[in-house]
Amino acid sequence: MTVDTRVVRAGQMYRYYLRETVVGDGRRSARTPLRAAQEQAGVPVGRWMGRGLAALGLSAGEEVAEAQLGNLFGERGRHPYADRIEADRLAQGASPEEAYRAGALGRRVSVTGVDFVFRPQPSIYLLWAFGDEETRLAIEAAHEYAIVRVLEWIEDEVAVIRYGTDGNYRVRPPGGLVAARFRHYEARSGRPLLHDHVLLSVKGQRLDGKWGSIHTTVLHENTVAASALYNELVAAEVYEALGLATEPRTVTPGRRPVMEIAGVPHGLIRWTAQRSDQIAACLSELEHEYVTAVDDDGEPRFLPVVSKRARAKLNQIAARKTRPPKKGKARSLAQLRADWKASAIRTSGVPADVISSLLEYARAAAAAIRARVAAVVDIALAAVDVTATVFVMNEGGRFHRRHLLAEARRHLALVLRGRRRDPGLDDQVVAAAISTHCVDISEPKTVRGLEAGYRLYTASWALSDLPAPRRPPAAPDPERRSPTDSGEPPAPRPPGQDAGEWDVPRLPLQYDRAVLAGAVVREQLRTTTTATAVRGRAYDVVAHQQAAMPEQLLGPDPADPEHDDQEPEAGRGEAIDMKALRALRESRTDVEALDLTADRLRHLQDAFTAAADRAHTTMDRYTPRHDAEPPHPAHQDDQRAHRQQEPGPHRGRETGH
Repeated sequence: MTVDTRVVRAGQMYRYYLRETVVGDGRRSARTPLRAAQEQAGVPVGRWMGRGLAALGLSAGEEVAEAQLGNLFGERGRHPYADRIEADRLAQGASPEEAYRAGALGRRVSVTGVDFVFRPQPSIYLLWAFGDEETRLAIEAAHEYAIVRVLEWIEDEVAVIRYGTDGNYRVRPPGGLVAARFRHYEARSGRPLLHDHVLLSVKGQRLDGKWGSIHTTVLHENTVAASALYNELVAAEVYEALGLATEPRTVTPGRRPVMEIAGVPHGLIRWTAQRSDQIAACLSELEHEYVTAVDDDGEPRFLPVVSKRARAKLNQIAARKTRPPKKGKARSLAQLRADWKASAIRTSGVPADVISSLLEYARAAAAAIRARVAAVVDIALAAVDVTATVFVMNEGGRFHRRHLLAEARRHLALVLRGRRRDPGLDDQVVAAAISTHCVDISEPKTVRGLEAGYRLYTASWALSDLPAPRRPPAAPDPERRSPTDSGEPPAPRPPGQDAGEWDVPRLPLQYDRAVLAGAVVREQLRTTTTATAVRGRAYDVVAHQQAAMPEQLLGPDPADPEHDDQEPEAGRGEAIDMKALRALRESRTDVEALDLTADRLRHLQDAFTAAADRAHTTMDRYTPRHDAEPPHPAHQDDQRAHRQQEPGPHRGRETGH
């Protein structure tokens, strides 16, 4: 994700933020004023933001003073001008207790804020680091605009103030929220990393004028949706300002691809991933220790496989263990950019002319994408993809609206390739998914369970025809041979690698199956006559999926009208070039997410050909009563009829999300 959250507590944690985070992850001495420390660190001063500033006598863009920050986040939620208010009340003859209460914002709290960290995708901040001054300012403006819009969405749709018995009653903060934003320029590794820390105060004002506390759990629950919205907005602003486009690329095999700026070499992105490589190496060792750990009786201490939750915990441990020390001498942004460029030319392996002309390369790639890929958003088909993906990837097939919203935003980012979308289009996709493909299975026992955001859903159809998830392998035995061992002596292991590290069992990722689920249900809806009646027109699957298709694998351009009597060429479903696939996979572009091979293509073709017979049977069963009965959503039995015209590249991983 590109948006991370972490709670801020009064006391030691706040002092850490005041000593290091607000000065660009530097090291601030206790006697150095905040403004001077920020100037020495080469980072801009903090700025206030949020619609709730007016109630506190602050304004958007105003510089964050240390006393204001200390009162709001360090003193358990007091007014930023609490010192002034308390002094005025004492001068008016109030008692110390009354003066103290006058400067408080409701009850004292231990969790005083939530730290949101916003950072764009690597390809965007690489353009920011290596581009000219105009490019840098344009990307920073897009970054700031996206942060403001995400904060507005949190204020309007997410944040709630709890009150009443056990906090059962909730209300939106009508006046908005208050946050302090601090910008950083580099990662701990010294590589470029444009990112902002937004310290969001938990204090909000209710309609009756009383101050309450924002429910932080709700903020954490919607972090994925906030990250998806931020990515969309940044890409759209960069698209408009610089004429760029995005493409899906695989970062971790088996996981969903991420949207990066087309034309930025993957080798350059790898150059920034020094920390990621260190964490990955440490994570591999921790996973091996996890699955091989035994207690005093020789029994496994943990599960024999690494689950998704365990991997997340181990990843946090690996990040802490490999965390480098703080940076040394501070450098200005101009000096940082010059050093980054020289280091990339020297060590990244990317030609110097590409790094120096990175924006021109990205614009050329964007022009090719815009010429070949149409941005076609079909709300009904998007609802199918979103529901299928969320249904498969959530354990037990149960989910909330926020899961659909996050997936809808990812889907739109994939289809639009960086173009701006109409406001509310993501909500339309979610509404279509809930009304057409979801079943409300909520059994509310509390007031909270009645809220729309906490209604529990599942898909209205079954995916029994999909391949069952693969069972994880058994726990590794250091004395056992590898399953692929033919009896020959094993190949020498890398230095420092213990026996069994080559075979750490992990629970299989569900993304492949989720993408196949979307393709299966789309084909059912496209081929079923009742779906056509509901839509009023046939599903245009090819046009809808064109935007998510690798442009290098699209079908040939339309024939010249003067030669339209010639034999038509192969359609888009047949436009698969295995040489292009291999070349693109080596460059780690969006096609790597497909993971297509000749054997897999043949397997998919056989599977969908066999399913076509069931599709025809279902269509024949429903055709006689098509005119007599009203249209209705597809039922469970209907979903067992799937047909695909050709197993083209648009059926791969990047079609979904």
